[in-house]
Amino acid sequence: MTIAPDGLGASGLYAGVVRHTRTRPRAHRLTYRIFMLLIDLDELGALASLKTLGVGRFNLFGFDPALYGDGSPRPLKAQIEVLLADAGLPGGGPIRLLTMPRILGRSFNPLTVYFCHQPDGSLSAVLYEVSNTFGERHSYLIPTPQGAANAAILRQACDKVFYVSPFMDMDLSYGFRILRPEDRTMVAVDVSDADGVVLSASFHGVRQPLSDRSLLKAWITHPWMTLGVFAAIHVEALKIWLKGGKIRVRPALPPRTVTVAPQAKLAA
Repeated sequence: MTIAPDGLGASGLYAGVVRHTRTRPRAHRLTYRIFMLLIDLDELGALASLKTLGVGRFNLFGFDPALYGDGSPRPLKAQIEVLLADAGLPGGGPIRLLTMPRILGRSFNPLTVYFCHQPDGSLSAVLYEVSNTFGERHSYLIPTPQGAANAAILRQACDKVFYVSPFMDMDLSYGFRILRPEDRTMVAVDVSDADGVVLSASFHGVRQPLSDRSLLKAWITHPWMTLGVFAAIHVEALKIWLKGGKIRVRPALPPRTVTVAPQAKLAA
């Protein structure tokens, strides 16, 4: 299969804006433009025919499955299917991940979102793969709430168990709001403590076909995206520190690389 000029199947490109709003103890805001790829893991062979996107190899843009999941040579889709089966969740359908591409061999993905479907196309679960700037990674697997498998906006929740920001406590919870990736997509996360929301972060993007044409356009409009995101995180961390932010000690990693959220933790 080859890629048509207007793209391929379920895979796509979403250009949009990331917003971070910290409410306590010091108000702080950050906004920057990025684009993300929606990769259908059943379409990797076809995507490899793109001239500007390398699948598992160097190119202007890249997607390397070995940098996701457990990092083993086992196919990424098979890894996710095992996680679903171990959690007692149905799988067998498409698995699509929303992620930032590698650019000239470099990447930093604070959050990759996997949409895990059943054969009939209904959503079984969402896997949130979180990375920090210390080179560590942890995932949260959250089942789709009963009756919400085909809802336009999905709401989920879980407790935080993985250290991300040096300015955030560990005794926090995540509330996710997801607009499924169709013409538009949204991934929003509210980080809360016992007193309410501490930080809100979101990505809003508009779909474009995943083609050489759209990738080159994205390169022109976001030439230093990966470096820019990584630099922005550190510059904003410095600003928070200068505002009096207290640095938290990094704890040991969770005993398991994937946390499965219990049904009781799903948001209404």
